[in-house]
Amino acid sequence: MIYPKNFHLLALVVLGIRVTLGAVTLESYEDTFSLADSFDPIQAAYWTGLPHHRRTPFAVAPDGTTGYLAYLNADQASILVQQVDTTSFTSVGDAVTITGTEAGGLVAHNDGFAVLIKTTATGSENLPTDDMPIAVVVRYTDGELSWSTELNGPSSYGAGGIGRTATPDINGDLVWSDSAGLYGAYYVVTAYDGDASGHYGDAISYVDASGTRQDSTEGTNTWGCSHNTGIGFEAADAAPFASVCAEDQGAIWLNTNNRGMDNVGQKISNENTTNGSGGEAMYGMSGSYSNLARFSTSDSYIFAWQSRGAIDLTLNEWMGDGYTSCSPRWLNHNVAITVASDKETLSGDQATSEVGATDGDSQITWITEDDGSDHQNIHIEAFDGSNALVAYETLSNPTCEPLPLSCTGTFSGTSFQVVSSSGELVGSPVVDDSITVSGDIALLGDGRLCWPYVKQTWDLSAAKDSGTPTSSMSFACASLDGTANSNSTSTETASETSVTSTSVDTLINVASSTAVVETSSAAEATSSSVISVSDVSQSTVVSEPAVTETTATTATVGGVWPTGSWGSWNPWGVNKYFGRSGCTHCAFSRRH
Repeated sequence: MIYPKNFHLLALVVLGIRVTLGAVTLESYEDTFSLADSFDPIQAAYWTGLPHHRRTPFAVAPDGTTGYLAYLNADQASILVQQVDTTSFTSVGDAVTITGTEAGGLVAHNDGFAVLIKTTATGSENLPTDDMPIAVVVRYTDGELSWSTELNGPSSYGAGGIGRTATPDINGDLVWSDSAGLYGAYYVVTAYDGDASGHYGDAISYVDASGTRQDSTEGTNTWGCSHNTGIGFEAADAAPFASVCAEDQGAIWLNTNNRGMDNVGQKISNENTTNGSGGEAMYGMSGSYSNLARFSTSDSYIFAWQSRGAIDLTLNEWMGDGYTSCSPRWLNHNVAITVASDKETLSGDQATSEVGATDGDSQITWITEDDGSDHQNIHIEAFDGSNALVAYETLSNPTCEPLPLSCTGTFSGTSFQVVSSSGELVGSPVVDDSITVSGDIALLGDGRLCWPYVKQTWDLSAAKDSGTPTSSMSFACASLDGTANSNSTSTETASETSVTSTSVDTLINVASSTAVVETSSAAEATSSSVISVSDVSQSTVVSEPAVTETTATTATVGGVWPTGSWGSWNPWGVNKYFGRSGCTHCAFSRRH
């Protein structure tokens, strides 16, 4: 089944460039927002060093017009928060500067904001080792500091048991529920003492409006999913808030009711993973935002992620009965969505846990099913109670390595697809090759969904640790047809120009898998491959349980095979963690 992607650039207007097709209209505001300090738009992925958009949290207050933008300055020493005029997308007033090294979530209020940051712990006892930072929520009211609350570090909820934790990377989110009167933060942790010392997981903390941590609130959790580099978090009327995690043992979970990675929760999908890596389902480093959204007039939620699909399920011997590992259907990623009827319950079937099943992804609603391109940086947000917008980047001619990480390729645009509250595609996607998504998608009072991005040439062909610092930010907005910004649509154009009509064939329904996995308990994995997806006829992706090693085999399709162990394999020439011995991020003690 092939869906056409015909779109027209309709008009160049004073307030922005508008692109319309079917169900959605796009507007862009290029370089309109002046930053108070320079910003580096690239953050390298944890394992590969491939470029990711450095997150710029964006939020809109309940009044529907007051926006705030947070970002890390190029010196990586301060978080700046600036107010945004959501009509012109220009800056308002003075910036607030906070000492910190990551902006991991932002909540806008009518009188200010709260931001989740990574910064240094205070005090003199039980501090994190190696000067590791911690997660902190900071609240400003009318431009003045109201409170600052440490979520972990010396005062960690798990002190004396699982252990005190630090947060080398937040990779999570901050939300607020007016009904519950609570902020919720979901973030990555590593323990520096206690039973889990040296291992990585995730934690959920709740803080009330006065800045007091509410550790007795249902849903508070000191340790959840193993090596969680994928977090979805959204507010609910009462705690616990809706949560999703992607772990490294083969699944993505709707884990609102247990905050962990077991069958008490609901299994969203089977995923091919390897010990220490979950496959960047929610974009990995600098991701984990705008991927779980609540439909405004109901209790239902919708989740979007990137997946390689799942075939040939086997028993996950480390996790035990009821848990599975799988092989990938593709080496590239496709775009998947699922709907939950409430914060704890999927609307449709859970992913199967049947050992021996040949099809492990039949429950997924696919937006793309394409074995010739890669899709990443996937985000979703609801317009209202009936419609949501899915955004995703496409890489043409990708090269994907066999470990379940990322692909390189040629950036060929960002797609914007409307979906219904039942998970059905509405109309055709708009594809734009100049707009990306690098910050939260937020709903404005006029019905538009808007987000920040940096105007740049987006190059996904090779590893890159940093970008060119910028002093301006761009914004883009999407509106359902008939609800576009009245200021924009009523503005006279200097010249209304129909520029081009482009057809893009996509959403190819793949009839059979091109990827096969063989596993063994050999002491050392001795082979791997870097393979161009377009050339794959038969290939293998490593599926590595925590206590076994995996041997990969493949047909001759090109690519380079390393002669050493996995520790010597470094496909992009980046000295990350493949070349390190004793990597504490590469092991996990399961919490019972």
